[in-house]
Amino acid sequence: MGSHRRLAPTGSDRGATAVAGFLSAAAAVLGAAVPATAAPHDDTRAEVDRLHTEAEQATEAYNEAAERTDTLREQVSAVQDRIARQQGRINTMRDALGSLAGAQYRSGGLDPSVALLLSADPDDYLDKAAALDRIGAHQAGELRRLQHALRHLAQDRAEAGRTLERLNKSLRTVAAHKKTVERKLAEARRLLNSLSESEREADRASRSGRADLPDLSGTAAASGRAAAALAAAQSALGKPYVWGANGPSGFDCSGLTQWSYAQAGVALPRTSQAQAGAGQRVPLDQARPGDLVAYRDDASHIGMYAGNGQVIHAPYPGAPVRYDPVGMMPVSSVTRP
Repeated sequence: MGSHRRLAPTGSDRGATAVAGFLSAAAAVLGAAVPATAAPHDDTRAEVDRLHTEAEQATEAYNEAAERTDTLREQVSAVQDRIARQQGRINTMRDALGSLAGAQYRSGGLDPSVALLLSADPDDYLDKAAALDRIGAHQAGELRRLQHALRHLAQDRAEAGRTLERLNKSLRTVAAHKKTVERKLAEARRLLNSLSESEREADRASRSGRADLPDLSGTAAASGRAAAALAAAQSALGKPYVWGANGPSGFDCSGLTQWSYAQAGVALPRTSQAQAGAGQRVPLDQARPGDLVAYRDDASHIGMYAGNGQVIHAPYPGAPVRYDPVGMMPVSSVTRP
């Protein structure tokens, strides 16, 4: 019966087997080293960016509600002051009417014909009777004025009640937006803390802008106030991002631009959306230092053009006021206050 023993491998067979084994091992190593999908920390960074964007949108909504709350608070205070003044006038009018009524009672309690008979001086009686008529007419006028004042007082009190109701609603809105911002920022911090130290360092390096002064020569500001506003913004370089803050120790994006223009004597609205509409729109390629550059379709971020393709802005929590390229994200508008 024929033998079926396995033939020993030749030299060339052994070489081929070794090469095949090496290639298989190398493929396994390369496959492990180069994943087909993005690295986990890239996904984390993308999620952090999304949370920062949503937090900034909620921050601008918070700023708007807070500004509305301040306005309503001032309106309530003004109405309350007006009510207090009216109440004082009403009290004075009531006191005066009481005095007039007492005088009329004391002088006019008798029947006129009896008073005339008892009077030693008819001319004196007639003078007193004329005075009583005048007092009666004056009293009637005072009563009408009192009624008018009471109607106004009631209207003002009703207005104060409505304004207080709007104020309380606005306060609830502010609190809701504040919770949203804090929740999203806390989640972003949690995700960043989940990265390794080397990944966090790489993330910080990739996000860092310029705190130094870039070359801004070649373009002049559109006006003296725009130049003054830019100088103010530059003085804030390195200050921290603080959501809801408008200086001078910390800023959010619209807080920085509002504060900077305030130093130049220009009052800007509080929110990035309102600031984007507070002036003349100009094309991006015609932007000049001091112009306001709004970002994203909803204008939820804003910075100030500094010249030579750079903006100065308060980027997001954890990043100080700094310079970044104007094209760092999609530009929605450029406004010249």
